[in-house]
Amino acid sequence: MIKFLDLNKINNRFRSEFEVSFSKSLDDAHFILGKNVINFENEFASYCGAQFCVGTANGLDALTLILKGYIQLGKLQKGDKVIVPANTFIATILSVLHADLVPVLVEPNPDSYNITIDSIKESKADAKAIIMVHLYGQLCDVEDILEFAETNDLLLIEDAAQAHGAECKLGMAGNVSHAAAFSFYPSKNLGALGDGGAITTNNEELAKVIRHLRNYGSSEKYTNEILGYNSRLDDMQAAFLSIKLGELNADNKRRREIAKVYLSEINNPKIKLPFYNGTKNHVFYAFVVEVDDRNDFTEYLDNHNIEWLIHYPIPPHKQEALSAFSNLEFPVTENIHKKIISLPISPVLENNEVQKVVEILNSY
Repeated sequence: MIKFLDLNKINNRFRSEFEVSFSKSLDDAHFILGKNVINFENEFASYCGAQFCVGTANGLDALTLILKGYIQLGKLQKGDKVIVPANTFIATILSVLHADLVPVLVEPNPDSYNITIDSIKESKADAKAIIMVHLYGQLCDVEDILEFAETNDLLLIEDAAQAHGAECKLGMAGNVSHAAAFSFYPSKNLGALGDGGAITTNNEELAKVIRHLRNYGSSEKYTNEILGYNSRLDDMQAAFLSIKLGELNADNKRRREIAKVYLSEINNPKIKLPFYNGTKNHVFYAFVVEVDDRNDFTEYLDNHNIEWLIHYPIPPHKQEALSAFSNLEFPVTENIHKKIISLPISPVLENNEVQKVVEILNSY
C-alpha cells in the first residue's frame, strides 16, 4: 500500500528531539503562552519575513481573529463584504461569517484553482477586504491582487493554511499581504502533533489587538480591555513546530521534486495534471489531478493499493451548513469539485513509490 500521507514516518524523523523538548517543557511547567510560544512566534515571523507572528489555537481562529482585529481597529464593520474563492475549504468562509461579515464568493481559475485579479474584478462587489487562498500550496497572483487591493483601499488577507514556505518575487507566504493566517493541522507541510495556527503581519497595531483577542481580550491577567476569545497556540505544540520548522524548506523541496516527476512522467489523456510554473511559488501540500469519472478512477487506485483523498468533494455553497448560498451557481467551482482527486505526495515518499504511482496512472 502506498500511503497518501504517512504521518508516523514524517514525525518519527523528529522523535528524539520531540522527547527532549517534551521533557524540558514538562520541567518548565509553563504550559500556556510560555517561552516555547514566544520562541516559535519569533522564528516563524523571521522565516516568513514578517515583523510579527501571533500563535492561535488553529487556522480557522487565525483567520477569524484577523477579521475581528480589523473590526476592533475600525478598519472593518459588521456587514462589510469580503471576497473569497468559491472553491476554498469551508473554514475560509466560516471565518467571514463568524466575524459577522458577508462572504462574496468568486470563481477560481480552472487551471491554478486560485482566484485571480480578473475574477475579483468580475465580482463587481463593493467589498472592503479580499481573502486570497493559496490553495493546495500554490501562491495566488500575488503581485496583481496586492496592487489592486492597495489601489482600491482594500484589506488583503492570505489564507496560507496550505502554503507554508511558498515564495514569489514579493516574498514568502505570510508576508505578501496585510495579514496572513496559517494552520498547523498535522497534515500540513508544517504540521503540529495536534491543532495549531498562527497569524503573521507587519502591522504592529493589528498584532497587538490580536494578542489581546486570543487571550480573553486581556493584556494583563484578570484585566480584560476588550471582548476576547480563548485561542492560544499550545506551548508544547509550539516547541514541536520549532523543531520541524528547520526541515520545512527541505521538505518542500522534496515535494516539488516528486511533483516534477509526476508532471514529466504521467502521460495519460484521461488525467488532467495541475498547473505549475516550476518555481518556488508552489509547495504541493496536495498534488491534484482531474478525471471525468472519479468513481471509476478511485476504484482503480484502490485496486492497485494507492491511497487518495479529495480536496474537497462538496463545494462550500452546496454544504448544508451554508444553505443560504445554495441558490448560487458557480459552474467552474462545481466542475472542479466533481473531478479533482489528490495523489500521494509527501517528503517521505520513496522514489520507488513515486514511480509506482506513475506506472499505475499511465496504465489507467
